[in-house]
Amino acid sequence: MHRLLVNFTCGLLVAVPGSSGVSLQQTHICQSPQSESNFLVVGGGGAPSYNEIALEKNVLYFQRTLQFMGYNPKQVASIFFANGNDGQASVRYIDQQRRQQFKRPNIPHLQGATTLNNLERYFKQLGQHKSSKISFLYFTGHGGKNTQDLDNNYFVLWNEQPLSVRHFSQMLDKMPSEKPVVAMMAQCFSGSFANFIYEEGNPKRPVALQTRCGFFATIKSLPSVGCTPEVNEADYRDYSSSFFAGLSGRDRTGKTVSSADYNQDGRITYAEAHAFAKVDEKSMDLPISTSEAWLQNKVLPTQEKTILTQPISQILKTARPEQRYVVNSLVKKFNLDKQKPIFGVIQNIDSNKIKIDEQQAYFKRLKMELINIAVEKQIRTSGNQKDIAILKRLVKCESGSWKK
Repeated sequence: MHRLLVNFTCGLLVAVPGSSGVSLQQTHICQSPQSESNFLVVGGGGAPSYNEIALEKNVLYFQRTLQFMGYNPKQVASIFFANGNDGQASVRYIDQQRRQQFKRPNIPHLQGATTLNNLERYFKQLGQHKSSKISFLYFTGHGGKNTQDLDNNYFVLWNEQPLSVRHFSQMLDKMPSEKPVVAMMAQCFSGSFANFIYEEGNPKRPVALQTRCGFFATIKSLPSVGCTPEVNEADYRDYSSSFFAGLSGRDRTGKTVSSADYNQDGRITYAEAHAFAKVDEKSMDLPISTSEAWLQNKVLPTQEKTILTQPISQILKTARPEQRYVVNSLVKKFNLDKQKPIFGVIQNIDSNKIKIDEQQAYFKRLKMELINIAVEKQIRTSGNQKDIAILKRLVKCESGSWKK
């Protein structure tokens, strides 16, 4: 399954794939006088054959999450999904007799289809808007792998129209730099979109003046999970479900979850919700954020080995609270000794604990977290003021929240 969520410091945008003729010129930038954010949701598959009902239910869960956190979805969120409002029965599901069926999208306040024209008009309109509120973009759909350039993967709009990292970033480049963007994307190969922090989405270019950060279901080279025609939400296991549960304190079935307020300051940040998802999501996904992707681009394979030969407790000394939560939770899961390094420890773990893909993913998440913490320390103590400034900016953006 492929999903995308984008998060803006000045507003929230939500986009959903669709083919209806409704244009964004007929859509207004939704805002509430008391809201600090604008939200954009983009969702759905590129065609009925893979426009699974789980994608529609993700949008509905997002709306419930907004409502639970005190927002009026009608006032603050713009939603585009699959074919929009053209009446086509495009949502695929499995009925009680295990037969494939199709139905029309049934999403309150749905504004149109997920077409390139709609998105381009939307961002153009957003750029012209005087508000400097945070923009939050959530994409729940399908993504594709660019085998020639993994830094420029794409997600799929309605009628199977691709939107690449570069094209998406170029839309943002046209906006005023004082309009920050936060994205959350859950599609396959979504980690490639961490490159939207750069001008034109090109990691060889400078970091954009506009503040941008995001959270992604998995790294750029791997598919993600979550797209299903099954109807029962209690069985859904995917990154965005865990992310929003951590952010709001409620899962998609309405049950209360343990608090993700790891620094105990009374507010749950995007970074804390991301950390919650790394432990909560039982899948093969390898969640990653913009700062983490940026840090991992700074480390060589030989440096990774050096880092992982340090005792876990030593690396944890400079961890932020949400990072410490991830490491401690995963160390406990594998019954590891924090006084020892993780390098080579895999041979000493009961093979049954890492036999399934889910357990292998947890172990990879642990290694990634330790590397992130260590490289962040290296950057902060490097004396390289440019890199330090970029890191601080990304971490600050990722430490935003839907509440003040």
